Amino acid sequence: MARAAFLLSAALISAPIAHAQQPGPAVRISLDQAIGMALQHNHALEAARSTINQNLAQEITANLRPNPVLSWDSQFIPLFDLPQFTTPGYFNNAAQFDLGIGYTLERGQKRQNRLQAARDQTSVTRSQVLDNERTLTFNVGQQFVAVLLAQSMLDLAELDLASYQRTIDISEARMRDGDMAEGDLIKIKLQLLQFQTDVSSARLAKVQALAALRQFVGFESVPENYDVTGTLDYQPVHAGIEDVKALAMRSRQDLVAAQRSVVAAHSQVSLAQANGKRDLGLSFNYTHVGAVNSAAFFFNMEIPIFDRNQGEIARTQAVVTQSDELYREASEQVMSDVVNAYEGLHTNDEIIGLYRSGYLDQTTQSRDISEYAYQHGAASLLDFLDAERSYRANQLAYRMALAAYMVSLEQVREAAGTRNLP
Repeated sequence: MARAAFLLSAALISAPIAHAQQPGPAVRISLDQAIGMALQHNHALEAARSTINQNLAQEITANLRPNPVLSWDSQFIPLFDLPQFTTPGYFNNAAQFDLGIGYTLERGQKRQNRLQAARDQTSVTRSQVLDNERTLTFNVGQQFVAVLLAQSMLDLAELDLASYQRTIDISEARMRDGDMAEGDLIKIKLQLLQFQTDVSSARLAKVQALAALRQFVGFESVPENYDVTGTLDYQPVHAGIEDVKALAMRSRQDLVAAQRSVVAAHSQVSLAQANGKRDLGLSFNYTHVGAVNSAAFFFNMEIPIFDRNQGEIARTQAVVTQSDELYREASEQVMSDVVNAYEGLHTNDEIIGLYRSGYLDQTTQSRDISEYAYQHGAASLLDFLDAERSYRANQLAYRMALAAYMVSLEQVREAAGTRNLP
């Protein structure tokens, strides 16, 4: 009786726990959602964005004014005759102390030039971070297509396995009726291993593709059992290459960063020239000597005979030349990226057209005819297996061609610097 009560209590306690541990429905995300999650949660991108805050902090530092300097001193303290220190006549006859305050007046608009140089560098950093977003978006799109390809391969492998299993069932029935030799049935069953292996490999490929995509979008963005929505699809692009080039010249943030680097280099030249101006030191001192109180003003400034910051000025001018050349190189790189991506898209578009022109239908018809003929004893086992292999090979190649086309489309979007193609 006690044992029954104990088992009932354990069942009641474990029931909600088991229910809580049951996995919920899989979260399915689209490509746009995956890109949005990556732009929001990707840790590498967040680390890059932190450089903007670092530059903003440097702007604060660049805009700071010099601190005033406070100085004071006391002399003729009767160290070994301290009672004399307390006599009324000490401060009027022997005491001497000074109190002063000084300030450095920056010449040549150094602070304004420092601030402008820091702001220009922040502008460069912002463009570089936006370019990191462009690269991350392409990586997410490419990996998303890899997941779609893995899912398509898995669907095909499962369909082929189910179809081939039906062929085995029919072959077993034919052998029982004496219409097929046992050796031929064994050959057919041996081919089943390849179909089962294809299913296992496709499942593994999808798991790995989802794991790689999850790293881009952020592990905290989606649960472990998430999945994607969408299929391998052919989306024709009607924009010409010149349109994509013009769009890239307007949208590519790496090109904008290179252009802003030229502006930042000129700001560094202006700052170096301002630093060549020597600052003016101004101070005021109050002095008490005996019974006399007096004030004094002091001015000091370096005489720029030898050091006029010539070396830094020359270096920053060379940086201007370097930045200009890098901007030209970035412009050529943008054009090269567009040409390569567009030609890759055009080539994959032609391949898709070849498959859709009739090759897919022909291989499907050939497989169906061979299967029907074999099941009715009008075709040999070798002919059937050959038609089956041709069908699978063409289906796999077509799906890979679709995936290559979609990746090429992502490359065109990356080269153009935007996902909205004309």
